[in-house]
Amino acid sequence: MITHIEGKLVEKNPTDVVIDCNGVGYFINISFHTFSQIPDKEHLRLYTHLQVREDAHSLYGFSSKTEREIFKLLISVSGIGANTARTMLSSLTPDQVKEGIAGGDVSLIQSVKGIGLKTAQRVIIDLKDKVLKVYGLDELSLSTNNTDKEEALSALEVLGFNKKQSEKVVDKILQAQPDALVEQIIKEALKNL
Repeated sequence: MITHIEGKLVEKNPTDVVIDCNGVGYFINISFHTFSQIPDKEHLRLYTHLQVREDAHSLYGFSSKTEREIFKLLISVSGIGANTARTMLSSLTPDQVKEGIAGGDVSLIQSVKGIGLKTAQRVIIDLKDKVLKVYGLDELSLSTNNTDKEEALSALEVLGFNKKQSEKVVDKILQAQPDALVEQIIKEALKNL
């Protein structure tokens, strides 16, 4: 019903914002990813999803249409509510969620607080085909990227680097150079760790 809200940013918190739109203040729940994307300026546009329940009408805001679409896909899975989907998009970037689902990476999805093994498997089973179809991803290229990434991460871990920190650096490298080989990933990561 409400596809986006544009107006003056009145209040900004890691979990929510208030946007004044022609004298009406909208309280919008956001993910930490969206929070990090919001510039510190007065004028703001967020893409929204209105969830109507018996006891509440909740508005969720996103910095991009892609993040909103992934949120909608996630809440379509049995056992994943709006807050769990928001937690997933706070812990992982929309691209990580998308690639994790498309690549069948159960451990990545399960790494989100509140998601167990069965729920992670259900998310992948329910959404894998949709994600591959909607985003035109090629399963083959995803799996080769993931094995290069996993090899690089395990090598860095053996060298004594923190896994979470290494993963962030490796993800940045792969965003900049998607075709990077394991050796290149490790060399670049060592420069940035």
